[in-house]
Formats: sequence, C-alpha cells, structure tokens
Amino acid sequence: MSPRRNRPKGGDSFSPLSDGSADRYGGFGRTESWQGEEWSVRPVAGASAAGKRYRCPGCDQEIPSGVPHVVAWPEHGGIEDRRHWHKACWNAKDRRTSRMQRSRNAPKY
Repeated sequence: MSPRRNRPKGGDSFSPLSDGSADRYGGFGRTESWQGEEWSVRPVAGASAAGKRYRCPGCDQEIPSGVPHVVAWPEHGGIEDRRHWHKACWNAKDRRTSRMQRSRNAPKY
C-alpha cells in the first residue's frame, strides 16, 4: 500500500510575482484586487514564522509563532504596509463587516 498523498495533484496557485517584488520580499506570491487596489499576497510557512507573533487585522487575534499564514501588502506600499493575516481571514475579508465597539448593554441594531 502506498502512502496517502496530502498535496493536491494540480499546481500551486502561487506563482512568482512578475514585478520584482518576489526578490524584494522573498518567496512566491500572487496579486489580488481588494478595495480598488492591487495587493501582493504571499504565504508564510510555519517554520519561517518561528519566534515571531503577529496580530491579524481580520479577526484582531494573535497569530502564534510557527503558524502558517499569509502576508499581504498594497502593490504601491512599502515594508511598513505589510500585514500578516490568518489564511481563513484573508479569504473571508470581503464577507467581514467593520468592527464596531459596543457596550454590553447596547442594542445590536
């Protein structure tokens, strides 16, 4: 019996960025449109995130050290514009509403 294959047979949806930012930020990535802007998106393996913690802007929760996630930044932004997202949060970014802080007794309408 052969071992189970955990990876999909098709190619990866990530490809080298064509504008040279792959060399600048390292690794493979893709470009996506969001909020009328082009964003560079790059996966980060858990091993390369060892020792670092980030806060996901999608859910406002911490991304623990060693957890695979996604780094996204505007095409025309710099290093300071990079944000680390959970993969699920990045994929659900269009379905999320803006975060409103309410008191416990406030109505939800």
